[in-house]
Parts: sequence; C-alpha cells; structure tokens
Amino acid sequence: MSDVTLTIAGRNYPITCADGEEEHVLGLGRLIDERLRNMNAAAGQSEARTLLFAALLLADENDEMRNRSPGGQAGDDLAQQIAPMLDRLAIRLENCAAILEQSVPAH
Repeated sequence: MSDVTLTIAGRNYPITCADGEEEHVLGLGRLIDERLRNMNAAAGQSEARTLLFAALLLADENDEMRNRSPGGQAGDDLAQQIAPMLDRLAIRLENCAAILEQSVPAH
C-alpha cells in the first residue's frame, strides 16, 4: 500500500491506495478539486459540506454518463469502465462527509 495526499479545496487529505495507483488517485483528486474550483462550491463551506458537494458532482456526472447515448461503441465502453469508479469514489466521499458531519459540533 502507498500513501498520497490529495489537496481538495485547499485542504489536504492523506489517502492510502494500492501500489502503482498513486498517479491515478492523485489525478482523481485533481479532478475533484478542479470541479469544485470551477463552481466555487467550497467557498465558505465546512469540510464535510465540501466533500459532500464533490460527491454530488461526481454522482451527477456519473448519472449523466449512464443516461447519455454516446455516438459509438467506444463511448459505451469508456462509460462502462468509468461509471463504477465514480460510484466507488462518490460513496467514499459521502462516507467521509458523514463522518466529518458527526465530528463537527453543532453551532
């Protein structure tokens, strides 16, 4: 196992991943960070809400991919490969957000 640190919305998240998957996981983290920056979604939000918003963005993209009719077989194959990865990542982010929400004291 390897450790990498994802920087999302200005916050660092140490993540453990399989050996050889470091660049892939870092790329996913950059993708999430880019989506959040482009939508200004993290501005003024708690860590848990930021992660929840990232999970929602990924789930929405995944849903769009599943419901879209790509022009060819290559698009279908790519969607079939990416969709399960996005599902797993969205679930992990939602779980992180839930844990963080539980640990943040109510105001």
